[in-house]
Amino acid sequence: MATRRQAVIGLFFVTLLWGGTFVWMKQAMNSLEVELDEYSKAGVVGVIVATRFLIAFVALLPFSSRARAALTSKEDWKGGLILGSLMLAGFVLQMIGIESVTPSVSAFLTSLYVVFTAVLSVKISDRKPTRMMIAGVLLATLGAGFIDGPPHIVWGTGEILTVMCAFFFALHIIYTDSITKKLDPLAVTSTSFAVLVIGASIFALIASGDPMVVEVAWQDGVVLPLLCLGLFGSLACILMLNAFQKYLNPTHAAIIYSFEPVWATFYGWYEGMIDVSIWLTMGLLLLIGNIIVELDESGDEPHLSEDAGPE
Repeated sequence: MATRRQAVIGLFFVTLLWGGTFVWMKQAMNSLEVELDEYSKAGVVGVIVATRFLIAFVALLPFSSRARAALTSKEDWKGGLILGSLMLAGFVLQMIGIESVTPSVSAFLTSLYVVFTAVLSVKISDRKPTRMMIAGVLLATLGAGFIDGPPHIVWGTGEILTVMCAFFFALHIIYTDSITKKLDPLAVTSTSFAVLVIGASIFALIASGDPMVVEVAWQDGVVLPLLCLGLFGSLACILMLNAFQKYLNPTHAAIIYSFEPVWATFYGWYEGMIDVSIWLTMGLLLLIGNIIVELDESGDEPHLSEDAGPE
């Protein structure tokens, strides 16, 4: 049986891969300047999201009988519909919102999912955040939000949509905690991927108004980043998320996920896409926040083991 400490390590590794999606997405978008003008940014990103999860879905099915069996299970489809729809809403809102806000504003407002997770946990989850966990939430939010410099927020459509995206990501974290305790993680991963592929495809067609928008998936410079997004950013990450998150308080998991912008900044700097400033040291607040929560949860190990439930 996976332990809480193994879950922490597993979800931390998820953030390492999620940080890489920043570079792979940027590489793909940089290769599609003509298509962006022709089909719109929303249409192009819709295809990229649909294709990355299609790759993950196709890669998963041959190696897991449970993933294949889930496609005929009503309960697994219900769980996948919830998780897939929440992820899709988060991706779409973030994608539309980032067109009119700076990267630092997007990072800060998206990082509010840590706060939303703590607040929603009080209403939805059976594992309420403690005072020490709330302190970790505040430190992690500041660290994630200011890692690219102080955000200059003017409340417009882009900012509002990005806050809504953070809300849906928080809901996804909480419902993952609940659903993966009742359903097989591999099964619900399979159905949630299918929901994402269908939903993102419909969105791409509506946003672009042209069925030929699908051609962006096989343009030069796009195939390799899409494979990385599908196999690592989607398949590996969502499998680990669904397998491990149920062993942690949802708020603790959200704080761990907030490490993503740290790795995204490092990877972007390595690829020459962004400049690293002194603001990167704000990432230390993320580390401190996680240490506080880890110390708090370590003292409550028996309770968390009970919450985890049977394998």
